[in-house]
Amino acid sequence: MFQRTPNWCAPLHNDRIGEEEMRRLRARYPEIFARCNDTPGRFIHAPDPRATHEVTSEEREDFWEKLYGEPGLGIWQGNFRDILVDRQANALMSDFIARKIRQRVKDPAVAEKLIPKNQGFGTRRVPPETHYYEAYNPPNLELVDINETPIERITLNGIKTSDAEYEFDLIIYATGFDAITGSFDRINIRGVDGRRLRDEWQDEPQAYLGILVDGFPNMLMVMGPHAGLGNFPRAAEYSVGWVTGLVRFARDRGLTRIEAIQAGVALDRARQGAGRGAIGQRDRLLDDRHQPQCRAQAGPPDHALQRRPPGLSRALR
Repeated sequence: MFQRTPNWCAPLHNDRIGEEEMRRLRARYPEIFARCNDTPGRFIHAPDPRATHEVTSEEREDFWEKLYGEPGLGIWQGNFRDILVDRQANALMSDFIARKIRQRVKDPAVAEKLIPKNQGFGTRRVPPETHYYEAYNPPNLELVDINETPIERITLNGIKTSDAEYEFDLIIYATGFDAITGSFDRINIRGVDGRRLRDEWQDEPQAYLGILVDGFPNMLMVMGPHAGLGNFPRAAEYSVGWVTGLVRFARDRGLTRIEAIQAGVALDRARQGAGRGAIGQRDRLLDDRHQPQCRAQAGPPDHALQRRPPGLSRALR
């Protein structure tokens, strides 16, 4: 088995849910959605109000054992409040996960390959898993780290690395995806004076609330750059609601052109400054202070929108 970049994982329980339990769950949808609206990542989990070093080492271990044994993303989104912003706190959590991997993988050498060395826990996506690490224990499975022995070529029999050739009946290509701007780059989107969106975003994407782009009036993106953070379905619903309100605002006033204006940019800058340095958490994606802003005049606005690189700033690398 080839694995290029190990990921932090937490166990996910796959117990079957009965019909009666599903009915009870559906009855709680309003409560669950309201809970998601009040958490930084729009998950049902909220950060624990305590800091990592405010509890004893025994309390800390017990808390992490509890989170590790539960399903879902609580170990990421419901952890101590400083896990994603304090290096020492994150190092303790990373060590806890590393110890868990060593417990579950029989071969110490394989376990070390599966423990990330270039990232702190939670600074990349945390994929829940069920018996993932145990899958590396069978004697007929070999884990090859292509960082140590890079792939040189595909052969008639399989894959040749710098160290050896491996025979395979089947090769699965996991090529990844082009996040942030990939889907937009595949469309020849043009704005004022024929400006192409892909040219505007050549250096970095720029958008107001991830929805509006300077010079591209009436182009309303749902979950554009900078907006897809946290629980994507819940954040998308909020974004759709904001766009719906904006379109209704324009329609009711007979406006035919919607653009970002300077007041909106000032709000965006304020939000960016408030969240600087956070990792994996931010205030609500959009909130009631971001009121719809419209202009009916012709021509692009005479300002540059706040530029932001995609994703979150990271203090842990």
